[in-house]
Amino acid sequence: MVSLCDMTVAQLRSGLDEGSFTSVDITMACLTRIARYNHEGPAVNAILEVNPDALHIAAAADARRAEGQASGPLSGIPVLIKDNIATDDGMHTSAGSLALADCYAAADAALVRRLREAGCVLLGKTNLTEWANFMTENMPNGFSSRGGQVLNPYGPGTLDVGGSSSGSGAAVAVGFAPLAVGTETSGSILSPASSNSVVGIKPTVGLISRTGIVPIAHSQDTAGPMARTVADAAALLTLLAGEDLSDPVTQTGWTVRQQDYLQALNTKALTGARLGIVREPYYRSLDADVADVMERALADLRACGAEIVDGLDFGLPDDWQDYTVFLYEFKSDLNRYLGHLPETAKVHSLADVIAFNDANAEHALRHGQTLLLAAQALSGRLTERLYIEARQRDLDHSRTRGIDRVMQEHRLDALVFPANYGAGIAARAGYPSVCVPGGYTASGRPVGVTFTGTAWTEARLIGLAYAYEQATQRRTRPDFLSE
Repeated sequence: MVSLCDMTVAQLRSGLDEGSFTSVDITMACLTRIARYNHEGPAVNAILEVNPDALHIAAAADARRAEGQASGPLSGIPVLIKDNIATDDGMHTSAGSLALADCYAAADAALVRRLREAGCVLLGKTNLTEWANFMTENMPNGFSSRGGQVLNPYGPGTLDVGGSSSGSGAAVAVGFAPLAVGTETSGSILSPASSNSVVGIKPTVGLISRTGIVPIAHSQDTAGPMARTVADAAALLTLLAGEDLSDPVTQTGWTVRQQDYLQALNTKALTGARLGIVREPYYRSLDADVADVMERALADLRACGAEIVDGLDFGLPDDWQDYTVFLYEFKSDLNRYLGHLPETAKVHSLADVIAFNDANAEHALRHGQTLLLAAQALSGRLTERLYIEARQRDLDHSRTRGIDRVMQEHRLDALVFPANYGAGIAARAGYPSVCVPGGYTASGRPVGVTFTGTAWTEARLIGLAYAYEQATQRRTRPDFLSE
């Protein structure tokens, strides 16, 4: 019998409707697996804390279901939240920083409100790369001063877990919950999705509200779903997407705002699809064993009826991507977020964070804070010519000369990248990507296949990813779950 922890959302919903088990049963099964594998056994360390109200929320969902009042398709289903997403409950919101380790948010993030209204069980907070991997150069993926190191369940202590939504990716892979929410500025959903053999959807910037998410850069920040299957990720995306009057970026994309992404699931979506391959630099630098996985994936796509348009080139300079926009936007955005924290918070500005880290350097600065210092040295007013020109350059290279040009010239349905190698250009464009498990190297390293498109093409990408997933079924569970 399949464990409740390993069931898909559709299986869980069916069992709940049939009365085979309850939401309390599902939640307790997830908590039991957390107890067995988070700090014990392989000790993946993906969960920072569990919601003290989780079982009560589950019991309430069961009561509503018994009365015929289940509030939504994910009612009673456990969901984990990355710990840079605010929740106004018994859990902290810390972004992995000791400076915020005792901080309770004053209000739910907009996406959290949507999850609560749908009756989801907010199970807990996931560990992450501290400050979503914008604290210092060469920060280890999955490390935070508050939570320690997240381990990759496919090779604990040996394989890179990916960042910065590492806890969300590892947790879903192990079955701590069927669904998790991650965030991405550039690769932070796609990287751990690939590394932990799960599905990650990085949506168009503006599809999901950013309100209540500890920011890096408003031009690229977004939340997104992580799950073990494309269908499960699509179900969660449907719930997360929506307008938020407090976040202007969600006022765009009206034609796609409220669609049901489960309707995009189509096993024939690859038939006749034109998929572009930009070899340089995304494929040329791959390790040989990763390249082998990708070549097999391209062969599979052809077998599914897709036309591979190979040898494409964005024609961009190697050094066009840098931290300029991030550095300028980070100070402005973070100061605004921290300035709205309750008075009891230890920090209310980037300067406060740096001072706290300096005063607690033994525990808070194991890897330094070079990026925090670099951002603090800027004005935070976003008036500088260097910033404005850098943002324009990002848009020109990623959209006009990059993704838009190549896709239009070659009449493509999507671009296909290995793992998260194309995350940077898609992130700067604000465009969507879907990463799906593509297989494993001889050493057991997971490799994802990423489909990327232009703005608001999530449904098309989900269809392509689903068709590939269903035809190949590459994903396997971590070995220790078979013990």
